[in-house]
Amino acid sequence: MKKNLVLVALLLVPVMGYGELFLEITKGSEDPYKVAMIPFEGNSKVSKQVNNIMRNDLIRTGEFSILDEELLLPVKMIDDELVFSDWKLLGMDYLVTGKIVNENNSLDINYEIYDIHKKRKVRSSKVFGIPNQIRQLAHYTSDGIYESITGIKGIAATRLLYVNEIKDSQLISRYKLMLADSDGANEKILLSSSEPIISPSWSSDGKRVAYVSFETGIAKVFIQEIASGKREAVLSKDTQISSPSWSPDGKYLSLTLYQDGNAEIYILRLRDRTLTRMTNQFAIDTESSWSPRGNKILFTSGRSGSPQIYELDLRKLNPKAKRISFEGTYNAKASYLPKEEGIIFVHRSNDGLFHIALKYKKENFIRVLTEAKMDESPSVAPNGNMVIYGIREENLSMLAGFSLSGAKFKLPASNGEVREPAWSNFLR
Repeated sequence: MKKNLVLVALLLVPVMGYGELFLEITKGSEDPYKVAMIPFEGNSKVSKQVNNIMRNDLIRTGEFSILDEELLLPVKMIDDELVFSDWKLLGMDYLVTGKIVNENNSLDINYEIYDIHKKRKVRSSKVFGIPNQIRQLAHYTSDGIYESITGIKGIAATRLLYVNEIKDSQLISRYKLMLADSDGANEKILLSSSEPIISPSWSSDGKRVAYVSFETGIAKVFIQEIASGKREAVLSKDTQISSPSWSPDGKYLSLTLYQDGNAEIYILRLRDRTLTRMTNQFAIDTESSWSPRGNKILFTSGRSGSPQIYELDLRKLNPKAKRISFEGTYNAKASYLPKEEGIIFVHRSNDGLFHIALKYKKENFIRVLTEAKMDESPSVAPNGNMVIYGIREENLSMLAGFSLSGAKFKLPASNGEVREPAWSNFLR
C-alpha cells in the first residue's frame, strides 16, 4: 500500500490535550445500590487517589449511592467475621474494604465486598498493577465491584474516542481526534488537522482505530495504531471513502464507497485490500456497523424514500437487505447491543427533533431514550448498559450519555466542541 504523505497539517505524537472532558451527573437511578467504601489501607496518597477514582466510576453509572466518608463507621470484626448490624442501621446494601500493596515494582489491590442483607462476603479479589498506572488500577477495581454487585461487566477501564473542534480568534477550526478514559480523563491527541475528522471506529482489541479525514480534499479512511501513531490510508483510490466499521475479528472493514457515483456498502479485507461490494442501489447506502458475532451488518439506506435501517445477513450468498425500521421518516446510524437483542439508533420524532432510540428484536415498537433537540452518533458501551452520544446545547456540541437503568450524564469539554464518540471494547 502507498503511504499517504500529506502530513503537513497533522500532529501524530500523542500528547496531553487542552479540551479535557468534565463529567456531570444529571440524573441517577431511582433505586441505587447503597455502598460504604472504607478508604483502602496502604500509602495514604495513593489510597486517596484510588478511592476518589473508584467512587467517581461507580457514581458515574448512576446506579450507586456511595456513603460520605465522614459518615463511615469503624469496621468491627469478631473472629474474623464482619459485624453487619451497624451497617444495616445505616441503610447500606454493601460494604467494600481493601488494601494497597506496593512491592517489587508492583502496585496491587486486595479488596473484599460484603453483602449487608445476606450477612456474608460476596467477593475477595486481587488486582495487579504497576505504580505509574494508578488510574487504570482503580478502574479495574471499580469494574470488579460493579460486576459483583450488578452482575454486569464494568466499563470504567474502557476508553473513548471523540473529535474535538477548537476555533481560534479568526474562527478558523482545528480538529483533533482524542483518546480518553471512559470518565473523560487522561486525554491524549491521536491526530490534529486543519481539515475535519469524522466517524472514528475502534478495532476490537483496542490497538488500532479507523476514521475519516478530509486532509486530501475528499473523504478518506485511515487506520492508525494507538501505541506508535503510525497511520495509512486503507485504499489509494481517488474516490470518497467513509463510514469505517471494524469486524469483530479485526480482519475486515465495512466502508461506504462512492466510486461509481453512488454511495454503496463494501467490505474490505485488510490482508490484501480486496473489496467486496455488498449493496447495489440507486439510493445512498452508508453508516454500516457489524453485529457482535460478525455475521450481520446494519446500514442506513434511502431506498424506501427516506433514511431507514437495513440489515444484511453475511452468511447468505448474495444477501438481500432486510428493512428493520418502520416507525417515522428518519432512522439512521444504528448499532447492535452486545447480545444482539436490539439496536440503538438515531430517530427523528414527529416534532422534527432527533433523538436516540432503542428497538428490541422481539418488539414491534421503538423506545425514545433522549430528550434533547439534536442527538446524534450513539455508541454503545461493550456491556450494553450505557450509551454515549453527541448533543447540541446552547449552540455547542458536547457528549452525553445514559444507562438503560435511567441514569444520565454529560461530558462537556473545557475548550471547544466535542462530537462523534466511539466506545472501545473491553481492554483487559
